[in-house]
Amino acid sequence: MNTNVIAFFNNKGGVGKTSLVYHLSWMYANLGLRVVSADLDPQANLTAAFLDEDRLEQLWPQGDHPETVFGSVHPFMRGIGDIAKPSLQYIEDRLSLLVGDLALSGFEDQLSEVWPKCMDRDERAFRVTSSFWRIMQIAAESHKADVILMDLGPNLGAINRAALIAANYIVIPLSPDLFSLQGLRNLGPKLWRWREEWRERVEKNPVEELKLPEGRMQPVGYIVLQHSERLDRPVKAYNRWIARIPEVYRGDVLRESGGENILVKSDPYCLSLLKHYRSLMPMAQEARKPLFHLKPADGAIGTHFKAVQEGYKDFENLAREIARRSGVVIS
Repeated sequence: MNTNVIAFFNNKGGVGKTSLVYHLSWMYANLGLRVVSADLDPQANLTAAFLDEDRLEQLWPQGDHPETVFGSVHPFMRGIGDIAKPSLQYIEDRLSLLVGDLALSGFEDQLSEVWPKCMDRDERAFRVTSSFWRIMQIAAESHKADVILMDLGPNLGAINRAALIAANYIVIPLSPDLFSLQGLRNLGPKLWRWREEWRERVEKNPVEELKLPEGRMQPVGYIVLQHSERLDRPVKAYNRWIARIPEVYRGDVLRESGGENILVKSDPYCLSLLKHYRSLMPMAQEARKPLFHLKPADGAIGTHFKAVQEGYKDFENLAREIARRSGVVIS
């Protein structure tokens, strides 16, 4: 049985996507699930959040990078064979990382080149296009994972197309601003197009034993990252843009009508209105742990400690809601 892949994606950057994947990976592990956190962003920010520079230097030496996701697709770059068996970096007993790599950007051209060749029943084209999904599934089987959380870069290129067709479900992080809404308008039609194009291609798979992703890419909802409330002009702008999210999400992502008079806080498609936790993030990054694991020894005292407790509850509620909508069972 294949492990569910949940992608966190918006083609607008700076919406907190990587931080969400990082914290939710830890939270699901806290809740007893076995988790693979997959970094398919060529910027590798998720990997940098999990691992210190000494370890990164070992994983990214000059030359080949056999322990990263790039190492798994490198045979395609060399024109030989199929994917290499993925390596996992164990973060703790229930949580492992499929290590990202800046070199992954070099795989973009191959993924772009093989996409149309799938229509010609080209076996290699199908192996290249499905490589991310197969790598994640092998990693999940090795880790006995209950769920795979996938982080992606903020673009609509060939790497993200190949990554997204590997996703069963998609969570869309948003900021209440014009750029985030425009990203949503761009993303929605692309998801529909890629889903339809992949279905056409799957029917032309020339190798019966080659397993391929379904390309479901089902949106399960959006998350809005809030800023601190202040009585000045930015709050007016915040209210202006946040009011448009329900309508844009329905129209462009779901192809549904309505949403004009629905508030985000009462929108069933809104997974969470999540605080930024600005005061805790630098502390958490310094301690190299999620904000809800901060201790007084890390500097989380007084109001900070109360915010840590609130953060745990916020991320637990969000994790449970995403799990409920994506069929992931938490005991």
